[in-house]
Amino acid sequence: MRGWLVGLVAVLVCGCGGVGASPADAPNTLVTMGFGQPDEHATARVAVFRAAHPEVDVRINEGAFDEQQFLSAVAAGDPPDLVYAERRKLGGYAARGAVLALDDCVREHGVDLGEFRAAALRQVTHDGRVYGLPDFAMVRVLILNNPVLRAAGVDPATFSTTDWGALADLAARLTRPRHIAFDPKVPEFLPLWAKANGVDLVGARLDDPRVVEAVRYTTDLVRRQGGWASFKAFRDTFDQFGAQNAYVTGQLAAMPMESWYLNTLATNSPDADVTIAPFTDRRGEPLTESSGQAWAIPKGARHPDLACRFLVTMTDADTWVTAATARRDALAAKGKPYGGTFTANRVADERIFRDVFDPRGNRILERGVPQVLALQDKAFALAPSPAASELVRAWEGGVNRVLTGRQSPEDAMAQAQREAERALRRVGAR
Repeated sequence: MRGWLVGLVAVLVCGCGGVGASPADAPNTLVTMGFGQPDEHATARVAVFRAAHPEVDVRINEGAFDEQQFLSAVAAGDPPDLVYAERRKLGGYAARGAVLALDDCVREHGVDLGEFRAAALRQVTHDGRVYGLPDFAMVRVLILNNPVLRAAGVDPATFSTTDWGALADLAARLTRPRHIAFDPKVPEFLPLWAKANGVDLVGARLDDPRVVEAVRYTTDLVRRQGGWASFKAFRDTFDQFGAQNAYVTGQLAAMPMESWYLNTLATNSPDADVTIAPFTDRRGEPLTESSGQAWAIPKGARHPDLACRFLVTMTDADTWVTAATARRDALAAKGKPYGGTFTANRVADERIFRDVFDPRGNRILERGVPQVLALQDKAFALAPSPAASELVRAWEGGVNRVLTGRQSPEDAMAQAQREAERALRRVGAR
């Protein structure tokens, strides 16, 4: 541990800077890192806390989470009071001693951890102790472009990822210039493809033959559609968040995607003719990965008690329902549907989708949201690892080397495994 602290202090001295920790003489000030307020999901929840604690000065440091800056600030004894980060990384921060266990916090405020989805809670647990409270929860589903599939003589109801050979043949049949038949979404979605092939990326070797097979298969799908350079260049032209997205223009036939994209489609292209279906493993069983963020309290936070109250409030079912209602009303004022808010709090979701959900007749939401809800408690999540960030970089780097033709799947994942082993040894030496 000491070597890690010394190293990061050196980085800090070299110019990384702090992250705006609470002033020592301001006992009622809370400073966050990694959290923004782009819509009512954030602003309404922060407002709930401020209304309950008007004496607290909550300072939201807008901007993306910066891992190096965060760890440097912790090492220098100058962290923010709260950090908002990807759940899959929190196990690593806990193993490094960078965030505090929440045992006392949870007990003091009577938090029922059983209300949180198991996969999400597992990601913030290290050595049997909880180090964060999960926030949003996303799963991955297939989004199919019905007109494109039907024009090729394919019934969207029969589209499946179960038979990899049949999927590859279908992708080849659908491929044409200026068009993507099937986007496997690698390297980001490699954990989903590996799990479909019977292996967990965290806990298994990255050069496991089943991982190598998943890498070969998904990168071959890209290669058959023109190769990575042209595939990515064309995909980068998509108006992903606009009214002329790839489902409207017919530039894409199908892909797996995070569940939040249903709301994007429903808001910007409500008449898009799509089918939402579960991704399936090679046995035909529905399969999805859970991901999202969590709140945690850094080691050395100046106001851990206030920080505890804040993260408990932000993830409470009542707070979520308040935020969901505010979001729904804001969208309704613009004549737009509200597709619900998917959280890691099961009780919150039950209330939101019973009392607040307002699809306003939108077919994407009416048909897609039940699919998402049915998958939430069946989702897997990457297991926590002391070297989580390094492991992700290792396997994503390996897939990228295959996509760009620099290595074979076997060589790329063998190198990724060596990189992972070095990272785990470094963490073990701390």
